[in-house]
Amino acid sequence: MTTTTHKPAARRRMAREPKTTSTAATPENTTAPSRIDQLEALLMREHGATIAEMVDATGWQQHSVRGAMAGALKKKRGLVITSEKIDGVRRYRASKPA
Repeated sequence: MTTTTHKPAARRRMAREPKTTSTAATPENTTAPSRIDQLEALLMREHGATIAEMVDATGWQQHSVRGAMAGALKKKRGLVITSEKIDGVRRYRASKPA
């Protein structure tokens, strides 16, 4: 009778190796603030923000910034958005309702 020796099976390779360390407690897991959060922070400043400042901060176009103010900030988050023109420049501010 012939005995055959079995070779050990080759280790299967995965497309992506599983993570070996837990990253739940590392500070690198904190996510960056969303663009809406960035807009809110700009508008909550004492002197507010111009459309140009908000466009620079988010990379959005002007109409997208205005839409985010009206939709996400005003309607969904309930902020009160005010604007005033000072020296020919319109500045927007946000505040929590009283």
